[in-house]
Amino acid sequence: MAIWFKPDFTLEELTGMSAGTMADYIGIEWEEIGENFLKAKMPVDHRTKQPYGLMHGGASCVLAETIGSVASSLVIDTSRNYCVGLEINANHIRSAKSGFVTGIAVPLHIGASTHVWDIKIYDEREKLVCVSRLTVAILKRQP
Repeated sequence: MAIWFKPDFTLEELTGMSAGTMADYIGIEWEEIGENFLKAKMPVDHRTKQPYGLMHGGASCVLAETIGSVASSLVIDTSRNYCVGLEINANHIRSAKSGFVTGIAVPLHIGASTHVWDIKIYDEREKLVCVSRLTVAILKRQP
C-alpha cells in the first residue's frame, strides 16, 4: 500500500519542485517513486567532491536530507503542514570517486509530528557508500 498523500505525484513534479535549489545545483535527479520509497541519484563530480578527489561526506548528507525531506513532504497534506529536517546522521562506509551515487529513502516511522527515514546510498556497482538516518519535524501551517 502506498504511503504518499498524493499517490499520483510524478517525477516531473519533483524535478519542478527542485528547480533553483541546492538539489538542482549539485545535479540530483529523481529516479523513482515506489509504494514506500523514494529514489534519486547524484553525480560525483567537481560539485560534490572534496580536495582528495573523493565524494564529500557533506554531499552524501545533502543527498540523504533531500530525499528524506522530499519523501516527508509527499506523505503529508502540504496545504496544512510543512516539514523541516530536525536531525541527520551519516555513516560513510566507502568512498566514491566518479559516476553517480543513488540514494533510497524508506520510512522507519511516520507519525503526526515526526518522520524518521532510513536512507542508503550506493555507488554504480551497487556497493554501499553511506547509511543515513533523517528525522523530520512536521509543523502546522499558520492560517
